[in-house]
Amino acid sequence: MESKNKYLEVVQVFFKLGLIAFGGPAAHIAMMEQEIVEKRKWMSRQHFLDLVGATNLIPGPNSTEMTMHCGHERAGWRGLFLAGASFILPAVVLTGLLAWLYVTYGEVPAVEPFLYGIKPAVIAIIIGAILKLGKKALKTWQLGVIGAAVIAASLFGLNEVLAILGAGVLGLLWFGIIQNPNNGNLKSFAPFLLFSLGNLSAEGISTTKLFLVFLKIGAVLFGSGYVLVAYLDGELVEKLGWLTRQELLDAIAIGQFTPGPVLSTATFIGYQVNGVWGAMAATAGIFLPSFFFVLLLNPIVPKLRNSKLAAGFLDAVNIAAVGIMVAVTFNLCQNILVDWKTALIAVLSTIVTFKFKKVSALWIVIGGALLGFALTFL
Repeated sequence: MESKNKYLEVVQVFFKLGLIAFGGPAAHIAMMEQEIVEKRKWMSRQHFLDLVGATNLIPGPNSTEMTMHCGHERAGWRGLFLAGASFILPAVVLTGLLAWLYVTYGEVPAVEPFLYGIKPAVIAIIIGAILKLGKKALKTWQLGVIGAAVIAASLFGLNEVLAILGAGVLGLLWFGIIQNPNNGNLKSFAPFLLFSLGNLSAEGISTTKLFLVFLKIGAVLFGSGYVLVAYLDGELVEKLGWLTRQELLDAIAIGQFTPGPVLSTATFIGYQVNGVWGAMAATAGIFLPSFFFVLLLNPIVPKLRNSKLAAGFLDAVNIAAVGIMVAVTFNLCQNILVDWKTALIAVLSTIVTFKFKKVSALWIVIGGALLGFALTFL
């Protein structure tokens, strides 16, 4: 009975997060930290941070993979699959509905007034998570230097995976080898499993081909969903010619303003290309590799923490992941806080986040949406 309650709890928690998770991976992870670490205490903040850092080094949507890690922590491998599916489902259903409206009527409902308020509200949630995770990650002055370097490199445009991997190598060298030369050898550092599928050729469009194309994209998509457009443009527009570039941009826009992972864009594209079955095939293809990668990665992370050599790598990766969140937040502020109204929503949301710490991210998102709707008419 208790295990069934755990499964139900996992489904409820991540379905709720899937409904309100606007703002991209940094916002999603911030909401998870509040819900999983602070409120429900499924794991320590240190272990959550370890998972965030490690997840940045594998392909797939980072925040979606974090839901799987959290589900595994609460309810084992079944929890992993339940958490991932529950988080993805709201975005997929909503995106599928919008795809039907787009294909049938050539337009989608106007949701911009609500997003106008949601986006600045989400910034406050991200800042709260950065401060809590950063406090845990900043263990030494050397890690502070590494974190600052990652922030600077990210703001100057360095790929986030390269930034995090470079930080990890620095941490491995300094903490694992230079400071502790007798603490083991490189064999104690478990490698991450990465793979890439070969190019797929297609003459015409079928459900199977759709599935395979999106399976390949899901297997090699490093970083966050923000780089998805480059992969999709190369495969679907330039190589296969299944979409025009304008149709692709419309699909990306839909993925951006629906909650949950931006990779739900695949659902929209699949429907455009081959109807309901195309939507199902594309969705399954792009998310399936993430379940596989997390299933392999999850047992490795505690072993990395227990190895003094690998722990240096992991500590540096953790501070780098927080640094990436700082850089992302800086860029979000530039793009979102465009007038006094958005600035006001961000300030009010920040006050609520830090002054009333027990207030759920759900209410901050809803409050931001309502404020945004009201202020757009001023």
